[in-house]
Amino acid sequence: MPAPRALARHIEKATPPDRDRALDALRALAILGVVLGHWLVTALVPGDGGLRGASPLERLPRLAPMSWLFQTLALFFFVGGVCGARGYASARARGTSYRSWLGGRLARLGRPVTAVLAVWAVVCAVALAAGAAPAGLRTLVNLVVSPLWFLLVFAALTALTPLASRLGPLWPLAVVVAVDAVRFGLGGPSWTGWTNVGAGWLVPYALGAARSRGRFAGRRSGWPLFAAGAAATAVLVLFCGYPAAMVGVPGAAVSNLSPPTLAAVTFGLAQCGLALALREPLRRAMRRPAAWAAVTLVNLSAMTVFLWHQTAMMAVTTTALAAGPLPGLHTLPDSPGRLAARLLWLPLFALVLLGLWRVFHRYERPARPRRAARAAGVPGRLVARGRAGRPELPSPESEPAVY
Repeated sequence: MPAPRALARHIEKATPPDRDRALDALRALAILGVVLGHWLVTALVPGDGGLRGASPLERLPRLAPMSWLFQTLALFFFVGGVCGARGYASARARGTSYRSWLGGRLARLGRPVTAVLAVWAVVCAVALAAGAAPAGLRTLVNLVVSPLWFLLVFAALTALTPLASRLGPLWPLAVVVAVDAVRFGLGGPSWTGWTNVGAGWLVPYALGAARSRGRFAGRRSGWPLFAAGAAATAVLVLFCGYPAAMVGVPGAAVSNLSPPTLAAVTFGLAQCGLALALREPLRRAMRRPAAWAAVTLVNLSAMTVFLWHQTAMMAVTTTALAAGPLPGLHTLPDSPGRLAARLLWLPLFALVLLGLWRVFHRYERPARPRRAARAAGVPGRLVARGRAGRPELPSPESEPAVY
């Protein structure tokens, strides 16, 4: 790889002048929010049958506001809606069929997922043959597999991009309101809440699609949306019995995330409003070559980081178990001191994740980057040159599916 300054200059020079750098910054922040959130609230403690999962939010409910900082899924779907709608519009302009466009985007999701599942299939087979406890192994596998629901929903919403571009966010929001009214207000069956998995995340996705057409542009739209979303969330939590934590808490009667509730959706709208309001400051910050290079590199590895960050945490936890229960790593998350000790392990998690990235990030790239880039209308000079360590900088309409 070239020196950091040379790499930053190369990325700055190769970036198309019309690229919306604020979107890339939002995507990078969302990725870091998910990673740090999982690393902070996911604990693996020794128990009967091996390691078992635990959460500090279960024993320290006053830490619920911490989940507000790290629950950034709405930003993923918002940015995905913007880029999905732009990509589909560009594909239509080039004469590319809907089937070809969708197949290309879903393929970018499938390759990295196949890699992580294949590796963990081998890990499970070897661990079971070596006599590992099935219960403990099941805990680890759940941490790998459970985040994949996000990709399934993202793929489904990507397929619905033409509809989302016409629909707007109000219709799916109305569905969420109706579902929660039946579920909580009228005592309806709990399974009705799973309707919100599609409708709830369609709200920020459709909002992003609307933003791609020039709606909700500027701070005049952002600040009112942020205020309305924040006020609605506060009312739902304080007076309507919704949980304060915006992530799942083991043992809780109701989760805001599984399935999404109206509180999770209004919270996501507040996040999207804040993102719209801070769009110009983010753009100005991204004019700095070093900051833009860091954001670009995170974005080009979005899928790899998302799929492997839990594996990095588990690799450190299981390896260090041979040294005995270590504070912040194997101890119950039942005190602020334990959370402080957890922070000391984050650099090691990041180092292991970097090692996993070096091995598996290749699966995030197109199988034939130059041919795919030419088909998408991307100039050849922007295509990755692996030997030179030059990262691919796709145009907005050809961005990876998770973009």
